[in-house]
Amino acid sequence: MPSMKRTKTDYPGVYYIIGRAVATGKPERIYYIMYRKNGKLIDEKVGRQYQNNMTPAKAARIRTNRIEGRELSNTEQREAENAAQKAEESRWTIDKLWKEYKAGRKRGKGLSIDKGRYEKYLKSEFGDHEPKDIIALDVERLKRRLLKKKSTQTVKHVLNLFTWIVNFGVKQGLCTGLSFHIKKPAVDNMKTEDLTTDQLKKLLEVIAKDNHPQAGNIMLLALYTGMRRGEMFKLQWGHVDFNRNFITIADPKGGTDQRIPLNDAARALLDGIPRHDESPFVFPGKGGGERKNIQKFIRIIADKAELPKGFRPLHGLRHVYASMLASSGKVDLYTLQKLMTHKDPRMTQRYAHLRDEALRKASNLAGDLVANIAKESEEESETGS
Repeated sequence: MPSMKRTKTDYPGVYYIIGRAVATGKPERIYYIMYRKNGKLIDEKVGRQYQNNMTPAKAARIRTNRIEGRELSNTEQREAENAAQKAEESRWTIDKLWKEYKAGRKRGKGLSIDKGRYEKYLKSEFGDHEPKDIIALDVERLKRRLLKKKSTQTVKHVLNLFTWIVNFGVKQGLCTGLSFHIKKPAVDNMKTEDLTTDQLKKLLEVIAKDNHPQAGNIMLLALYTGMRRGEMFKLQWGHVDFNRNFITIADPKGGTDQRIPLNDAARALLDGIPRHDESPFVFPGKGGGERKNIQKFIRIIADKAELPKGFRPLHGLRHVYASMLASSGKVDLYTLQKLMTHKDPRMTQRYAHLRDEALRKASNLAGDLVANIAKESEEESETGS
């Protein structure tokens, strides 16, 4: 048992006791210092002879520094560390806000994509910062950097995610918001893809000859109903009401479930698709679960049909569906919005020029009819005279 006897040194207020070295178990001096600070007697350990290379002279210097306030006492150091830890715990950095925000998000592809955006573009830039400490220039520099390498749409998505994280923290009362407004880059997402009559005819011919059990049918359903890719993958037989001729679109892009008409073409298509007892899905994926992808087989059909470069087979056919309705002149934009399940009417507005053109043709037809009547009347008058 080591001795606990205090042994004075040649330096005032410095003493040691004999303990055991941690590594070897041999006797070792453990140095202490005593001093008064703010009227309080402080007696604390400063180090070991071998483990810390402590000597009476070093202990004396530490004692002097602590008396003169150049160095904190052991107790003060612990209090400072505890205070720093508490301060850190109360700091709602972007990284901490992201973790809370992410925990409340629904799991799925959208969250997975946002996780990648956060970790790749936002974490290193702002993860350790509180929103109140971020200035407009920081965000502007990130935006300029990303625009050099990434598409405008990608940069907008990144900045939107950053805004959502901060706004979440503000709404939950966890932090104060940014002191500035983030200006996102303008994105032209009003791209409308279309096919000519000949292109569409060739596509239908290729689909008719294709032997994949689902790819062609998925493309046809997109063309007949304007449904989105994800909506068709989620489509279950229970969502198809053959009695009242409606399709329920579950958990669509716009949020709440919506219904669209089951037209004759779509009904005939679905009637011809065999049902699988082990799966509720119309287009089941692996193991009868929800399908995640079919791009490879869709692309084979698109290539054989020689669709235009840049034409996205499924999303493009959704545009073709909308364009055909709008250009017919028989469908108003409000009805088209409902059929396309657009939450924002501005998304439907992209087809306005097609409908306007159909209306102009109809108006010109009326003018031609009147002109023909006038011409016939004039000819009859001349004949009669």
